[in-house]
Amino acid sequence: MADELRRVVERWHQLPLDHALSRMPSVSALVQSLADRVAASCDVPRQRVPDLGPAVVMDQLTVMVHDLYRAEPDADPAAVAEELAGIRRSL
Repeated sequence: MADELRRVVERWHQLPLDHALSRMPSVSALVQSLADRVAASCDVPRQRVPDLGPAVVMDQLTVMVHDLYRAEPDADPAAVAEELAGIRRSL
């Protein structure tokens, strides 16, 4: 999972701005999905992850992946890696 996260981040940083902007909705959807899982696991209200733009979205993704494993230590790394791989392939 860590390797796939690194690959997504590296690929993102190689994208031209216009392409990154066109892929923002799918990346933001994954970030929000992870945030919702963390909120549910921690029994706290869900909150909308703010759109801080393409320069920050990979930081948001990284934080949410790490938060997920803190909130759900038994989370399946292969499943998370597959979600990340799907994003990377779409880039």
